[in-house]
Amino acid sequence: MLRAIERDLRGRYSQQYRIMRADSGSAALNTLKELKARNNPVALLLADQRMPTMDGVGFLAEAMDLHPEAKRALLTAYADTNAAIDAINEARIHYYLMKPWDPPEEKLFPALDDLLSDWKAQFRPPYEGIRVLGTRWSSRSYEIARFPGA
Repeated sequence: MLRAIERDLRGRYSQQYRIMRADSGSAALNTLKELKARNNPVALLLADQRMPTMDGVGFLAEAMDLHPEAKRALLTAYADTNAAIDAINEARIHYYLMKPWDPPEEKLFPALDDLLSDWKAQFRPPYEGIRVLGTRWSSRSYEIARFPGA
């Protein structure tokens, strides 16, 4: 199932987003810690309720501490509706999706499109300053670099 969802996500979103997958919740948390250390933003966290080493609710709750601005969605089976309720309360998920998600154009992508659109509207990249490039002896380059507030 992990490969199927990865295939669907890459087919739809790989032009705009880096799609990453992990084989377990703990591996995903390690990746999220590395992304945080590098100051890389995370737009969306999509977890299956049934994963090795931890469930989706536990993963999303811990991931929320690392990347609180990321949108969170949970994949659940019909029998896991209580898990979806727990996820809303504990991990403050933004959406839960029922498996199977086929066809993704109807059951998966519309929800993820909305979440990503919301994230884009709220995301503000960190200000890293301005760098002035010019030739070494250019008086105009020095003038611009010394501009107040630069």
